[in-house]
Amino acid sequence: MGKRVEIWVALAVGLWLSAGLEAQIQVGFYDDTCPVAEAIVLGEVSRGLIGDGGVAAGLVRMHFHDCFIRGCDGSILIDSTTNPPNKAEKDSPVNNPSLRGFEVIDNAKDQLETICPGVVSCADILAFAARDSVLLTGGFGYDVPAGRRDGRISLLSDTFIDLPRPASNMAQLIQFFARKGLTKEEMVTLSGAHTIGRSHCTSFSNRLYNFSSTTSQDPSLDPSYAAQLKRQCPQGSTNPNLVVPINPSSPNFMDTAYYSDLLANRGLFISDQVLMTDPSTAAQVTQNAVSGLSWRANFAAAMVKMGQIGVLTGNAGEIRSNCRVIN
Repeated sequence: MGKRVEIWVALAVGLWLSAGLEAQIQVGFYDDTCPVAEAIVLGEVSRGLIGDGGVAAGLVRMHFHDCFIRGCDGSILIDSTTNPPNKAEKDSPVNNPSLRGFEVIDNAKDQLETICPGVVSCADILAFAARDSVLLTGGFGYDVPAGRRDGRISLLSDTFIDLPRPASNMAQLIQFFARKGLTKEEMVTLSGAHTIGRSHCTSFSNRLYNFSSTTSQDPSLDPSYAAQLKRQCPQGSTNPNLVVPINPSSPNFMDTAYYSDLLANRGLFISDQVLMTDPSTAAQVTQNAVSGLSWRANFAAAMVKMGQIGVLTGNAGEIRSNCRVIN
């Protein structure tokens, strides 16, 4: 079985690599110029997870949020500035405080700038870190084509245009992913990343207390799960830091429990549970719930494809010496 899985993953990922989506990025891009690059990133991700198991989810989500805005160019890593004044992506309410793991990227970049100055882009470090996060939490590893260059623009306003929301409906989700060249099937596959990580109560509390003019609680939410969430996220709480695991049974492990939750009407976000409202996506949810090997292989392939959205190569962009600051 193990050998069959290895072949399966290799074939699935290889399809995207051979498709020439971005011919200028390639696996092993740093083999000659900085051969320790991926090992250093893996080491920093491993250390980050020892201190905080939720860092893996933060890094996977960070890669997703980076790629959906101006392509996979590391713009999510740039800090806001006062001179000139600019509010960056990371400070948008869509991203802050849900994303974490920035210090992992910083630590890897510091090491790489010492060993291979001006060579490894922040965008590639983030892509490697997302892959390593998947691997270290039980998903399949995959080869990451590299050679991305870093963007110079990061605008908070972009996050309101290009990122799906927790309350997005099916039509909106399909549109968000289609604009990035991702299919409905890949949307369902990548949504499985919600099997790890946590959410602030503010991202879904409307489903518990203020759903519509006719009902306070979302009728599509399992009543026992809703009661549990109400205990964790009491109405009227002024604590903005209250969080719950998105997948309560295994919040730090890449498994298919997320899909089992959807089948039981226990999807935390509206954007999760709506996957059960379309016959084709509901069928895929059911398949993923019972076939962890298939989902892990498809997830690896979808991550490779997503990681090639709108990349900068050649003379475009730059290689930032500090991932938080434009050169």
